[in-house]
Amino acid sequence: MIFKKYQKHIVIFVLGGISIGFVVLTVFVVIFPHSFVDLKFSRELQEHQNPFLDATMKAASWFGYFPGSAIVVLLGALSFFIFKYRKEALCVFLTSISGLVSSLIKMLVNRPRPTAPTVRIVQKVYEQSFPSGHVLFYIVFFGFLIVLMYHLKTIPKIVRISVASVSGLLIFVIPFSRIYLGAHWFTDVLGGFLLGILCLYLLCIFYFRKTAG
Repeated sequence: MIFKKYQKHIVIFVLGGISIGFVVLTVFVVIFPHSFVDLKFSRELQEHQNPFLDATMKAASWFGYFPGSAIVVLLGALSFFIFKYRKEALCVFLTSISGLVSSLIKMLVNRPRPTAPTVRIVQKVYEQSFPSGHVLFYIVFFGFLIVLMYHLKTIPKIVRISVASVSGLLIFVIPFSRIYLGAHWFTDVLGGFLLGILCLYLLCIFYFRKTAG
């Protein structure tokens, strides 16, 4: 009862902290585009290199590149729509907006990507670096799938567990993947994570208000 009473305040406090954290991190990145912390994380992750790990990390990042991201969003939305989960289909489709959010902030911050020989570049990318669009998209898309698998009890349990498990694994791996591949700095993936949580929360508010109506 006590927790329920203060639940709204706790959520507001946490989201406020995340928002402030993202703003502070953005300012830090603008002032210090090349920090010791970022270099330390990149070197630590890239110490253990082998072809199998290269291929695994590339595979983990595939869903965040076009056309991979478009394919999973469209297939996900279509699957829910076919099985009469139309509100869910709409919200899954809306996760694609995370790409627009990422691009806008990337242009504003205009942080360059990591370069050789400072770090090992396994997969070359050309857009700006902050925040990580991959991490942002994975948090929003796969995070929302986890929310749906928990909420929709009418979906077979084995399906819900499988989808939630794969989604959780991808969310866990993607920050390491982006740094290992030399595509991002640690602060990039942290920024993507914080922004992703905020976007996911807004999407969930929209979804649950719609389903309550």
